[in-house]
Amino acid sequence: MRNSTAYVDTVRRIAEGIAEPHAVEVDRDARFPSETITALREANLLGAFVPRELGGLSCGMLELAGMCDVLGQHCASSAMIFAMHQIQVACIVRHGLAEAYFQRYLRELAASQLLIASVTSEVGVGGEMRTSQCAVVERAGRFELQKDATTVSYGAEADDLLITARRHPDAAPSDQTLVLGRKAENRVERTGSWDTLGMRGTCSPAYRVTTSGSSEQILPQPFADISSHSMVPFSHVLWANCWLGIATAAAARARGYARARARNQPGQSHPSALRLSELASLLQTMRAHVSEVATECDQLVARDDSAAAASTAALSSVGFALKMNNLKLSASELVVTIVSQSLRICGIAGYANDTKFSIGRHLRDAHSAALMVSNDRIHAINGSLLLVLKNH
Repeated sequence: MRNSTAYVDTVRRIAEGIAEPHAVEVDRDARFPSETITALREANLLGAFVPRELGGLSCGMLELAGMCDVLGQHCASSAMIFAMHQIQVACIVRHGLAEAYFQRYLRELAASQLLIASVTSEVGVGGEMRTSQCAVVERAGRFELQKDATTVSYGAEADDLLITARRHPDAAPSDQTLVLGRKAENRVERTGSWDTLGMRGTCSPAYRVTTSGSSEQILPQPFADISSHSMVPFSHVLWANCWLGIATAAAARARGYARARARNQPGQSHPSALRLSELASLLQTMRAHVSEVATECDQLVARDDSAAAASTAALSSVGFALKMNNLKLSASELVVTIVSQSLRICGIAGYANDTKFSIGRHLRDAHSAALMVSNDRIHAINGSLLLVLKNH
């Protein structure tokens, strides 16, 4: 990862100095990590992916990945909120930049450090992001939209919302568009609770969202293209780095515990040494896989008009879809394995919630990974893709 940049170093200082001290409270109370998001705002990092000419920092995917990694090492909820916001920004930058309205919006986002939440889930579609029941209704250059979402992460704290819906009331469920709902026009009614095992600080209950606005707020490209070219690759890469951060933190606690035991019992062999070696191997495997795919994705999504056609073809390919799905599957399963192994090394000191080696929060957060787009659903999709993939 290119995680030695000044921006990633700034995020590391925020993670260590602000996110970490509040992480236990954020998790315990299932509250939004306001201190961390405020610090990221003050560092202009909510506009990290916005082009510099529009007031942003022009960071690439690898820089964002490094930020998610270091945040995830200290507060997984903060890391996931940051990742989800950057995914929405990437969709606008990569698919709306040619439109005057979205150029103005990105300038505003960078200047005011607006926080965007995603509304892709919906009651009645079984967790399928590429299917919508709700539809955009357009009249005289304006639109209206109502959606019952099963989860909207940090919906109460977001400035704006990016919402999937059918393109018009007669459109097929898969004929979707992506709509920017501005805070002044959004009515957000909470319809569910958020008392979960992990990722409690993301504050992601169900909401009924009603919004309206100018038709300029509808991204011009079909959501099918936005999803495959931007939302999926950015989601899987940034999520994987959040999970890598969790795994790295748990492994560090395991090493710390093993070293403390070795100091207290010099000259004795410790059964944890073997497990520590296995743990290091697993973490190296995870980091290498995440880094390899992130590097490839970064090259494909870099804003380079001369290679745009080739990049689009690669992003649309069956092979790339399988690679992204496999990254999600691998990272979401390895994080649980690594954290569980770390817990076995730390023993009761890791099982307790009041020691410096506690791993309970990391384990609970890690188990969310397989549920963020169900791994069973992804395996089923991969099975279908493998049937049509041509040998190379």
